[in-house]
Parts: sequence; C-alpha cells; structure tokens
Amino acid sequence: MKLKSLALASGLVLGTLVSAQAQTEITWWHSMTAVNNEWVNGLAKQFNESQKAYKLTPIYKGSYDESMTAAIAAFRAGNAPHILQVFEVGTATMMASKGAVVPAGKVMADAGYKFDPKAYISAVSGYYTAPNGQMLSFPLNSSTTVFYYNKDAFKAAGMDPEKAPATWPEVALAAAKLKASGHKCPLSIAWQGWTQLESFSAWHNVDFASKSNGLGGMDARLKFNSPLHVRHIENLGNMAKQGLFVYKGRRNVPEPAFISGECAMMSTSSGFRGNVSKNAKFAWGMGSLPYYPDVPGAPQNTVIGGASLWVLAGKKPEEYKGVAAFFDFVSKPEIQSESHKMTGYLPITNASFQLTEKSGYYKQNPGADIAPNQMIKKVTDKSRGIRLGNHVQIRDIVDEELEQVWAGKKSAKEALDSAVKRGDELLERFQKANKG
Repeated sequence: MKLKSLALASGLVLGTLVSAQAQTEITWWHSMTAVNNEWVNGLAKQFNESQKAYKLTPIYKGSYDESMTAAIAAFRAGNAPHILQVFEVGTATMMASKGAVVPAGKVMADAGYKFDPKAYISAVSGYYTAPNGQMLSFPLNSSTTVFYYNKDAFKAAGMDPEKAPATWPEVALAAAKLKASGHKCPLSIAWQGWTQLESFSAWHNVDFASKSNGLGGMDARLKFNSPLHVRHIENLGNMAKQGLFVYKGRRNVPEPAFISGECAMMSTSSGFRGNVSKNAKFAWGMGSLPYYPDVPGAPQNTVIGGASLWVLAGKKPEEYKGVAAFFDFVSKPEIQSESHKMTGYLPITNASFQLTEKSGYYKQNPGADIAPNQMIKKVTDKSRGIRLGNHVQIRDIVDEELEQVWAGKKSAKEALDSAVKRGDELLERFQKANKG
C-alpha cells in the first residue's frame, strides 16, 4: 500500500515538473511605477492564469531611458528580454535598429492572429504602423496630454469648481486667483517638452517639425520656434516670474506636487489619472489641454504619448507564439476597457472605447473620456504624431533651454532658436548614421 502511495505521489510530482517544464517563459521589461506597476503585474497574472502554455514575467528596469539602454546592452550580450516597453519618442530609434526587432504585426501573423489597423483608434494605429500596413510595435499604454485641477482649491479661490480652464488666458486668470487666495504653486507642468511644444503644436495644428513631424522622412527639421511657440513659452516665462507657474522638474517629477495638493493645476499625461484617483485627498477634475482661442483651427487633436511593446529578435518560434498570445490577450475589449479605467491610458481599440462608454463609466467619472475624445478627430499632416531620430536627446535639449526661460536667463525666442539649432544637429547626425 505504501509503495502504491509512493508511486502515486512520485507520479504527481513528476507530472507537476513536466507541466512546469512545458511552460514557455516570456520576459517583459517595463518602466511602470506606482498604480501603473500594479496594473502591469495584474495583466501578467491574468494572462498567466488564462492559459497554461506560457509564463509571462514582467520586470521593472527603471525609467524609459534606462530600460532602452539596458535592453540594447542585453541584446548585444545575447540575453535581451522578449518584450521591451519603449516610450513613443524611442520609436524612430527602434525602427532604425535593423536586425534587433521583429515587427509585432509579423509576430502575430506568424502565430495565426489577425491584426486589423481599423480596429484601433486611428491616432494609435497610424503612429505605430509602417506605410506598408504592418504594425511595428504593439500599443500598450497609449496616453495623451490632459489638464488636472484641484476643485477644492478652485472653490476656495472663488472659482467654479466644476469648470476647468479651457484656454491659456483662462489658465493665467485662474492662476492669479489661486495665488491671491494663498496658493504658492498655482500651476506646474510635467513632461514639459511633450505637453508644451509637441502636443501644443498638434493641438493648434502647427508644425513641430517638417516632413509631417518626421513621419515623412528622416530629413525632417525642427520648427517649434515659430511666433506662436515663442508667444506661448514667453507667456509661461512671464507666469513663472509672477509666481503663477512653478517649475518642479523634468519628465513626471512634478506630478507628486499635484497629488499632495501643493500645486493646484497641472498639465501632464492622461496616464496619471489612476495615481490621482487612488492617492489625491481632495476633489479634483480634468479638462482638455488648454489652447489659444485666436489660432484658426484650434483645438485640433493631441498627439500620442505613453509607450508600446517591441519584440526583440533572436528568440525561439515557440517563444514568439507566447508573445503573440499575450498581445492577443491584451487586445481583448474587456481587458482594454478595464486597463483604461484603472490607469487613464487610452482604450486603444474602438471596441474597448465603445464598451467603456456603454458601461456608463464616463457618466459616473466625468473627465475620463477627455483623453480618447481628444484623439478621435480626423488627424492632419501636422497632428498625426511626432517621429524623430534622437528624440530622447532632443527632449533633453528642450528641457535645458526651457529651464533657462523659467529661470529668467534667456528669452523664449533665444531658448527656442537654440533648441531648434541644437536639435537639428542631432537630426542630421541620425540621418547620416541611418542612410541606406
């Protein structure tokens, strides 16, 4: 009897080992923190529980810049992840990395999954799809720029807490009232280059760069030193001098200042919504990105932000099948809808947007539909998106030059002219390095 029990136990252990060995391991490097990190881990857990063939392991690898650098080094060393999350400004660099990536559309097609560009919000599929219709990377966390404000602070300053400022003159007026009521940080801005120059350009239907903002070729050159751009940065510079706009740092560093209540208004990513929902201890609201009402055609549409998933080369066929299975899982309308509700990132397919709308979520959560509504307009050559070589470094230059304006050391025109000149040098270098 004991021998029979032992044999049975051994069989169960062996069966478990065989089952574990049969699972194909997939690694995913990402840059999500706070609530968004919880979301990524939750997606992986749901996928792993939905099937037995694959095990997906998400690994946080630092900021977007850091994870890209780490992945390049890992690829050269032969131990790269299967999936790498890359922010949108790294798209041109990834496209130029011949031999390092496998188009996401090919991975899905090889595994028998269909990719229909028409199923996606046009601003999303258009950005990550090549002219031949092949999807280059999988759009996971697409975002756009929106405006957050503290309703309690607005009420205390004698303003309507249910009305977000829609134009830049209204933002300046609200900032003055907030300061008069005792607020030391009426307005701050995160991702300043993205929100105040890149999205600003598309929102006003003006060029950020030539050649359809780089989507039309590598010989694009920067154009964000136009009179409209200079006017806007000059206005923000004057607000900084008056204490109406307080600079809090690069990238998303300023965001905690909104959650703490220190800053009453903030322009940043729609992907910040989940963090605000969970951690802000005051009544808050959202509005569209502000615009200048005297600019013809404004507002147009904002450009895509966030990140997409790139598939790295050199893996086994069965591993690519696992990657494709995960992409298919994440594409499901119900998964997309839940992700959108949790994070504030866009529901990337039309079906998931409609599902969210039908659920009554937007009625129950005013402002949650602002991000997708900003993106669903028919795009123009000036508002499709921005795809430039060395864009990460160009953003660093923009940060440096804008900081000179906020500190009162340079005029808006001097700073933007300098940023364009320095940025164009990087674009020329990228073009030369990727000829042929």
